[in-house]
Parts: sequence; C-alpha cells; structure tokens
Amino acid sequence: MKTLTKWAVEDYHQMIKAGILQNRAVELLAGEIIEMSPEKPSHTFYGEELADYLRVHLTGKALIREARPITLVNSEPEPDIAVVKPPRKRYRFCHPQPEDVFWLIEIYDSTLAKDVQLKSTIYAEAGIQEYWILNLQQKQLIIFRSPQGKKYLSKQIITQGTVSPLAFPEVEVSVERLLA
Repeated sequence: MKTLTKWAVEDYHQMIKAGILQNRAVELLAGEIIEMSPEKPSHTFYGEELADYLRVHLTGKALIREARPITLVNSEPEPDIAVVKPPRKRYRFCHPQPEDVFWLIEIYDSTLAKDVQLKSTIYAEAGIQEYWILNLQQKQLIIFRSPQGKKYLSKQIITQGTVSPLAFPEVEVSVERLLA
C-alpha cells in the first residue's frame, strides 16, 4: 500500500523558496501539490474579460487578483479570480487569507470535476462565503454560497439575468455578459 505525504503550507513555501517548484505550474490543494492544466485561449480570454468587467464595477471597493495564490489552512490554490479586500499593500508579505476574500471565481473549460468537488470542499472548509464557477462548456454560472463544514449549503445554476455577489448586493453582474 502506498502512503501519500501531505504537505503543509509552510513546506510548500520552503519548496518555492528553494527553487524546487521553479518553472512548474502547480498549486497546493488539501496538502497535495497538484499540476495545473495548461490554459486554453478561451480560458485566458474569459478570465481577462471577467477581471476587467469586475474592476469596472468594484473599483475602490475590492481588488481583483487574477490567477494569484490565496493561503488557506492546508492549501494554497490559485483561483482564476479572487475578489479581495483592499488595500493592495496588505498583501506585500503574505497572500490573502480567508478573512480577506469576498469571493472566488474559477473558469471551467476542462477541469470541472476538480473545481466543483475538490476546490468547493477546500473553499467551504476555509469559510469562503461565495464561490462561482463560470462553466464555458455548458454556458452557465454555478454559484456556491453558505459554507458549512466541507460543503456549501446553497448551489445555484444560472444561465441568464443578473446576480449580485453577497459582499456587494448593490452590484449587478450580467450572466449573459460573462458567458458571451
């Protein structure tokens, strides 16, 4: 029987500092170092469009971080979009922690099983209040809210209309615009 070693965030940081993971597209998920899938052009396009769209609506209220780490108890994922508390200088010496995160967004082009199952568990356990998945294959927005333990109590699938993030109820995000 194989024994799998689980890595702590501190171990992961030491590997990065030592250059062990240099030139490797990886993230730490639930104590495991996972190779990230290469981005398809559509993934990059939608990520950039979404980030620009959110910046217009959230300027002065939140920072939009694109594919940058957040630090959780036993994970350091790199969500496609992390909407976090300002000011930027608070992240000079550390990545955002759960209490800094308004909501996270992943763009699904080929990794839905990982994003829905593993990352939703990790984000719920960390207490991230809201997690969105932009499903490009089925042209839908999946919204997870109300974390409890290792799962979200609320899951909505939206294909049209507008949605307001919990942290910014005055902001209306066009689902059609996200999926266009």
